[in-house]
Amino acid sequence: MTAPELAGPELPGSGLPGSGLLKDTVVLISGGTHGLGAGIARRAAAEGAAGIAITGRSAEAGSRMAEDLTELGVAALFLQADLADTQQATSTVARTIEHFGRLDAVVNAAGLTTRGSMTDTTPELFDQHIAVNLKAPFFIMADAIKHFKEREVPGAIVNIITMSAHGGQPYLAPYVASKAGLAGLTRNAAHAHRWDRIRINGVNIGWTATEGEDLIQRRFHGGGDDWLEKANASVPMGKLGQIDEIAEFVVFLLSPRSGVVTGSVIDWDQNVVGAFD
Repeated sequence: MTAPELAGPELPGSGLPGSGLLKDTVVLISGGTHGLGAGIARRAAAEGAAGIAITGRSAEAGSRMAEDLTELGVAALFLQADLADTQQATSTVARTIEHFGRLDAVVNAAGLTTRGSMTDTTPELFDQHIAVNLKAPFFIMADAIKHFKEREVPGAIVNIITMSAHGGQPYLAPYVASKAGLAGLTRNAAHAHRWDRIRINGVNIGWTATEGEDLIQRRFHGGGDDWLEKANASVPMGKLGQIDEIAEFVVFLLSPRSGVVTGSVIDWDQNVVGAFD
């Protein structure tokens, strides 16, 4: 397929006006059809990305999100894929390169958060978490790194991890196992490819207000229509993490403005690990 002409948006997207942090950059965002992934995609568009590929399982949601990005003035591509299938996961890298002619940055934002404890997690559930939360990012990163090296250009990768990677809640055992692995992988890959000028960082996000969290609170924790109001009142800053704020930070890490930073797994939360009252 011939690569289309790439051009950034003339107008900023949602949130604060952009300053061109991702000008002429082609970005692949797994899980980019909803939640934080979608927020990162919109922020990337606002910051002048030349092309944005988003992955997801729902064709309807993906098409809708691609249309939203196109309206922001960025060339957008939806790639339907089930990341539990490694072949489908890695195909997103090849399909992005085929469509845009290149790839410059990757965000692994997709994640499975199905509940399970040490005593009730089945081998099947454990494997699902490993497949989506660890194996898919591993091989997406691997193929992206190969592409960066073949072109002999710098590249940037940001992995969306979780504060639960520090230990987490008893009902998130398989999730914690997979995301703790991703934190270690982020550091390992960053070290391995620092001389290739490929920067790889991670963000441990804390409790964040997303549509997915709304579903989780209602399904697993008996949350009512006022769960978010109660949640906001229960945390130090008076609000849960916000998608637009996290998205701005992720885009900054992708951009040259974050300088030489690599191998960092940054806690984005209002609770301090290791500190006690």
